[in-house]
Amino acid sequence: MADPLDNLILGLDRALRTLSGGYTPQRPNPAAGQAELALDEAERQHAAGLMRVNHAGEICAQALYEGQALTAKSEEARQTLLQAAEEERDHLGWCRDRLQELDARPSVLDPLFYGASFLMGAATGLISDKVSLGFVEATEDQVVAHLNRHMESLPEADQKSRAIVEQMREDEYRHGEEALARGGEEFPEGVKQVMTLLSKLMTETTYRV
Repeated sequence: MADPLDNLILGLDRALRTLSGGYTPQRPNPAAGQAELALDEAERQHAAGLMRVNHAGEICAQALYEGQALTAKSEEARQTLLQAAEEERDHLGWCRDRLQELDARPSVLDPLFYGASFLMGAATGLISDKVSLGFVEATEDQVVAHLNRHMESLPEADQKSRAIVEQMREDEYRHGEEALARGGEEFPEGVKQVMTLLSKLMTETTYRV
């Protein structure tokens, strides 16, 4: 296993790049092949609000994975978390690019959400890898449901945002399944309901700010 101090330094570097937008997606943007169809002002603002929420969600995902990886008990669990985080950074870049195209900005609350999510991730990692990976599955379950709602809500003409959300949904579902396959403990429904309430608080605040 790598030296803990090295892991911390690398994690800090990734955190700075996450919050500053200093990351280039490794996979092609799913929206690249979609035409930019005209949206009226209300549709543009709504699409921007939803993509701002998605961007903030990816900020939280990065922080969760970094916190979990830092306190993971095994190297296998740490690498599983970091690999998922790498793919999630593609989502972050795609959402950031789409916000720019919609003449919108990320949430001003992103640093706050990053800090809170990092602490939550580190705490689950300290408990056990089984709980930490179970937390990944529970989180991804919430995210998939959230993205399903966005697919229903996004303007039909906004094919670019819809393509991004669709690919994100596929990746999130796979990450959850992989976490369980790696030994994650599935959380009870009551815990997931509490997580849903917390997620709703985040989405309602970042939609506009």
